[in-house]
Amino acid sequence: MTIDFHDAQNKMTYTSREADPSWLQLMKDNINLNGKNVVDLGCGGGIYSIALTKLSVNQVTAVDFSEEMLKGAAENCKDYKNIKFSKGDAYDTKLSSSSYDVILERALVHHLDSLTKCFSEANRLLKKNGILIVQDRTPEDCLLPGDDNHIRGYFFDQYPKLKTKEITRRYDSKEMQSALESAGFHIKKEIKLWETRRTYNDLDSLKTDLLLRTGRSILHELTDDELTNLVKFIEVKLKHQAPIIEKDRWTIWIAKKEIE
Repeated sequence: MTIDFHDAQNKMTYTSREADPSWLQLMKDNINLNGKNVVDLGCGGGIYSIALTKLSVNQVTAVDFSEEMLKGAAENCKDYKNIKFSKGDAYDTKLSSSSYDVILERALVHHLDSLTKCFSEANRLLKKNGILIVQDRTPEDCLLPGDDNHIRGYFFDQYPKLKTKEITRRYDSKEMQSALESAGFHIKKEIKLWETRRTYNDLDSLKTDLLLRTGRSILHELTDDELTNLVKFIEVKLKHQAPIIEKDRWTIWIAKKEIE
């Protein structure tokens, strides 16, 4: 039962946390966003649209294919006047050509069948020498073993069937590099980031978050009973730990538009 991004019940599932300072620092260290017009493509709940405003951008255009996601994002971002919202998808954003300085595609591409279409659309939107930031997990990132911080790894320890689902929807670095170059981009950097997802004061807070499947589409592959058993499994693994600092490892590609 994969997540339905168009279901009103799910519209707030990607709004309940903030971007980690490590992500903000990585952006500051690698990209000049001051005064830039940025597209947050696949914005979900707007968490990273808000983060971009903290990096002194001029305006963020937050795009998602789901009206319900956009409603949740608009509510989440209501205090940020330089964020606007637009319905469109990764292959056809409906935005103007050669109009943006930077595009962020975070946790987007693993939902897509065609990297080529996605990156070609990004190329169309960007000005000459514009920057595309792609952040996602490679199969290697996903299948790191579970530990006190990498809680996601325990998902696959308990339910190996999830490994197949996860691997088949993830692209490795070689595939990403080939698709970006084919779409007219030059990869400037490929960076690994252990990004803190959330800090929980106690185990009960983590359990509640997991049972709600908050912001974790892979958990929608489990039945309610399977999810309950997973939470019990994780509870045993982490029972002596507090606070719980959950981290995920990501790969970030920073690429420059070279072909009009």
